[in-house]
Amino acid sequence: MPQKAFIRTFGCQMNEYDTDKMFELLGRQGMERTESVEEADLILFNTCSVREKPQEKVFHELGRVRRLKEKKPALLIGVGGCVASQEGEAIVRRAPYVDLVFGPQTLHRLPELIAARRATGRAQVDVSFPEIEKFDRLATVGNTAAEGRNAVSAFVSVMEGCSKFCTYCIVPYTRGEEISRPCDDVLAEVQRLAAQGVREVTLLGQNVNAYRGQTADGDSVDLAFLIEAIAALPQIERIRFTTSHPCEMNERLIDCFATVPKLAGHLHLPVQSGSDRVLAAMKRGYTVLEYKSLVRKLRAARPDLSLSSDFIVSFPGETAADFEQTLALIDAIGFDSSFSFIFSPRPGTPAAEMADATPPAEKAERLARLQQRIEAQAAAISRAMVGSVQHVLVEGRARKDAHELAGRTANNRVVNFPGSERLIGHGVDVTITAALPHSLRGEVLTR
Repeated sequence: MPQKAFIRTFGCQMNEYDTDKMFELLGRQGMERTESVEEADLILFNTCSVREKPQEKVFHELGRVRRLKEKKPALLIGVGGCVASQEGEAIVRRAPYVDLVFGPQTLHRLPELIAARRATGRAQVDVSFPEIEKFDRLATVGNTAAEGRNAVSAFVSVMEGCSKFCTYCIVPYTRGEEISRPCDDVLAEVQRLAAQGVREVTLLGQNVNAYRGQTADGDSVDLAFLIEAIAALPQIERIRFTTSHPCEMNERLIDCFATVPKLAGHLHLPVQSGSDRVLAAMKRGYTVLEYKSLVRKLRAARPDLSLSSDFIVSFPGETAADFEQTLALIDAIGFDSSFSFIFSPRPGTPAAEMADATPPAEKAERLARLQQRIEAQAAAISRAMVGSVQHVLVEGRARKDAHELAGRTANNRVVNFPGSERLIGHGVDVTITAALPHSLRGEVLTR
């Protein structure tokens, strides 16, 4: 009977992509995927250390599965991702029943680590940074997103790491500095996905618009080149990329929003704060005025561009006036959605040593106000879409009504509508008939 693997994913889209690759690697070893932790022979936690709560949640989950190992001694338990990279051997010291610890750059060595653990009986820890080796090893591995939960869209990692060293961020220490994947490898993966029925790809990287890949001829190409090359593939209908850094949003990439119709009219562009003083303390490398100028250029290229962003609330030293400047920026830009959190100090980063005198109740009040402001803007954008015709990639049956279909618009809205099952996996024009709190309703446009 084949052994079964269970993987719980914490954090970002990069981790979701890495989880898909882990399942594919394990599948090549004869392991089957399971959604039941009780029946698993291998349990992995693919972790994130960007914020404090997800990190502590990992150790909580480890405590929960410990009892399973007591009942099934052959069960292997592993921790991968950024928490593994950050903590290393300390994970095994804190939880000695953990068998495998591997970082984001060594997940491709997972089969070897499992074999070594079984051969030696000792925990295996590999949190090294072998640079491009991961991309080389995974170049021929498929993308299970195309075969599993969503056959219409898939993630494609084009680069990893970050060289910006913002004062609050642990990513450069857990994933290393920026490394770009060879251009031809990326295009080959996209072509394989297209042959499997994928119609939308999301290009991933911590700072994806810093991509500088090499072609087989040795030429260096940027993200704009990659987008244009993917857009030339007839099977691909829509392209997205995330996450971007404002300092890397160059003119060529901005021009893509004007010249590449397949590039979705939705961009995630983290700003973090609307205060120049706070941005300088964060070491973000731009001012509010420069961010606004960038947004003006983007919307000149694509007038209906939808923007989402990241915000850190109550960064050390943020005053009430600084926070009001963030709200003013939100009002000026009109963001569609956000990932917003109260500042969480990460050990080893400069910001962890900064004085933080803001009371917890005030931090919570600021976060609530910011989120309410953005939710109101998102609701207004949804209401404005009623009556419009949107091109929707149909992903499958609606969650709440199996008799209806569900898909996403270019600006990342979920639309539920009546339709034939034969539309699944295809793009269709839909007239938006209603705006609900977390989705839209529509009707297939008949011509």
